[in-house]
Amino acid sequence: MNGRDSAGHRRALDDAFEAAEQGSTYSFRRTFTDADVALFCGVTQDHNPYHQDELFARETRFGARILPGLLAASMVTHLGGLMSLLATEMHFEFLAPVYIGDTITCTLRIEAKEARRLVCSATLVNQDGVQVTRARCLGLPGPNRLG
Repeated sequence: MNGRDSAGHRRALDDAFEAAEQGSTYSFRRTFTDADVALFCGVTQDHNPYHQDELFARETRFGARILPGLLAASMVTHLGGLMSLLATEMHFEFLAPVYIGDTITCTLRIEAKEARRLVCSATLVNQDGVQVTRARCLGLPGPNRLG
């Protein structure tokens, strides 16, 4: 048996599942910059003109460049990572654009515990109080580093 299958490791994961409390919430806030967009688009090869071309974006209904939806949505993975939550499913609804310079607050809530997985919801809200993204994720919990 290797270290990944040890009884101690399984016990730690069981303890993490038991310790997770339904209704617990965690939040994270950040302001997105042009550099964030450039790095994300470079890594993902997302060269959509809505994110990259200011002249194009000015002529759209958004009036300016917007972030890739998954860049803002990655805030959910930041909180999940601090919870040591290994995602098994993620669902996102992109409700409003996020612009370069927007400050977004992501709040993740443990909704339920089902079949050894945590069911979580997340909301992303901009500095004006507008909900820009709604998410649902399921995952296998590990030791929570958020408290």
